[in-house]
Amino acid sequence: MARIAIIEDSLTDKAVFTGMLRRHGHEVISAGSAEEGVELVKREMPALVLMDVILPGAMNGFQATRALSKDPKTSSIPVIIVSTKAMETDRVWGMRQGAKDYMVKPPSEAELIGRINSLLGIG
Repeated sequence: MARIAIIEDSLTDKAVFTGMLRRHGHEVISAGSAEEGVELVKREMPALVLMDVILPGAMNGFQATRALSKDPKTSSIPVIIVSTKAMETDRVWGMRQGAKDYMVKPPSEAELIGRINSLLGIG
């Protein structure tokens, strides 16, 4: 299917998302910080990115989403923010940074895969 990047510092969340994606035939690459994630996406050019908001380092997920959406090389790669930040203002801000979707953790497998497939034009 598709190569998907997960930018997530929680090993548990990363493992859960990886399992969901692999069950549906996707290849997974991952990074544990926003800075590492931006570099990974630029290097590997995945079909889609799952982005956490609260990440270690100087950059958060909102900033990483903005960096990817503003870079001509990566601007066509859809980003889905998946965060514990459940306020409507967080969702609006994430979308303003260039995210194509915003989901609150923990998403159901059906909902996550459905939104990924929709953005990738699958099924």
